[in-house]
Amino acid sequence: MRLASGITQRATRSYATISSGNKLGGGKGRPFLTLEHFVQRSRALALWRDIVRVIRKVPPTSSTREELRTFARGEFERHKYIHDLGHIRYLISKGKTEFDSMRPYIEQNSL
Repeated sequence: MRLASGITQRATRSYATISSGNKLGGGKGRPFLTLEHFVQRSRALALWRDIVRVIRKVPPTSSTREELRTFARGEFERHKYIHDLGHIRYLISKGKTEFDSMRPYIEQNSL
């Protein structure tokens, strides 16, 4: 590429897949998620959303509402750094089972 003053400048092309000068990664120094990790992450988020939707039905004046949310959040936070797919699948399955067994009692308490 030629500038007006006659100096030649090398044109660089930037691509969406490679950021200029930065190492490849998922941001904040983390590696990209594999497809299976992405799927399990979406399942965990779906479980969290289901839990929050049901907890929202409990009256806000009840201390139970805050206790349920604190417990659920604590469980998710406690297992935040687990990367083994087998363990992640187990935790999501266990969480769904526990939540499904508690759901009728939580919904009954919300009436």
